[in-house]
Amino acid sequence: MGILIDLDKCNGCGNCIEVCPFGLLELVDDKVQVKEGCNFCRACQEACTYDAILIEAAVEEVEVSDLHRGVWVFAEQRNGKIKGVAYELLSKGRELADTLNAELSAVCFGHNVAEASELTGYGADKVYLVDAPIIKGFEEDLYTAKFVELICQYRPEIVLAGATPMGRSFMPRVAARLRTGLTADCTGLEIDLGRRLLLQTRPTFGGNIMATIICSSKRPQMATVRPRVFKKNTPDKERKGQVIKLDFERGGITSKIKLLDFIEDLTERVKLEDTDIIVSGGRGLGKAENFHLLEELANVMGAALGSSRPPVDEGWIPYSHQVGQTGKTVCPKLYIACGISGAVQHLAGMQTSEIIIAINDDPNAPIFEVATYGIVGDLFKVVPMLIARLKGR
Repeated sequence: MGILIDLDKCNGCGNCIEVCPFGLLELVDDKVQVKEGCNFCRACQEACTYDAILIEAAVEEVEVSDLHRGVWVFAEQRNGKIKGVAYELLSKGRELADTLNAELSAVCFGHNVAEASELTGYGADKVYLVDAPIIKGFEEDLYTAKFVELICQYRPEIVLAGATPMGRSFMPRVAARLRTGLTADCTGLEIDLGRRLLLQTRPTFGGNIMATIICSSKRPQMATVRPRVFKKNTPDKERKGQVIKLDFERGGITSKIKLLDFIEDLTERVKLEDTDIIVSGGRGLGKAENFHLLEELANVMGAALGSSRPPVDEGWIPYSHQVGQTGKTVCPKLYIACGISGAVQHLAGMQTSEIIIAINDDPNAPIFEVATYGIVGDLFKVVPMLIARLKGR
């Protein structure tokens, strides 16, 4: 790669200087010059209206993979606490790294993240910890610029992140800056060892087809993975790894976003991703008021309240409770499906649950094909009986 400035065309307007995420452009005698360290993100080229900046790309050959080694997992945190999806991805990442005979690294951004050192117990050989008060919250522009910088410096061949609101927000921007591919919402990851390719599987066409996607000519290979798709391993407290603390220098990084506040979703009394028991309702409930029956069952069991897509579309319950292909993927110890027929889109989000109990008056409902136990009956009779029995205990 190379960057050229046509001094005859450059008029020193400074547009390129403002957009450079690394502050590597400067005006000298009213002409733009480039400092060392440019990663050729092309932000300046796109901002130049005088066609004075030319970035020449070297022809990419197969040996591009020889320049990149290692598997990275972005360890998302909130309020200093690592999100569960990071541990799930480290467990899968360890498997991928072992297949490639490569290192597994975790990358964590935040401030006073006490759990960062625990990431080694879940399989990380190295933890790159970027600690600064300015990135305590999530500012997309700052996260994007820093993550791109780290990838260009250390050159991993695979980068994984959770398909959370944060991961879905800034990972596509990282991939765009690096001009590489990104497969979103993966449900399966494997390695083609002969070609060192990440086989990224995700549902498509409403969950009716499983597509396997590869990124053969660009690095890193990037994917976001839905929470609870992979199981979290038991941590090895004796396992040692290296924690590398990195500074965050904002110089030259401009942000168009200012985080004012973070408001928790108060409609989720118990978070679906964090509970061992989920009671979910479907179209069979008939109307919004009938969710109170399931809410009572959930309260008795100390469970979270879930839903299939139709009740959410009807406005009976907020989207934050939706389980399925277009909602959340869950893997509780016990999943109770009430009045849910079992469309493939819903099954994609809960069929890995350890025990599934289905309550439906249709004996031919698809939900019974994946259920551990099935009750063919009227949920408005069965559920009150369950509540009474549990309260009696």
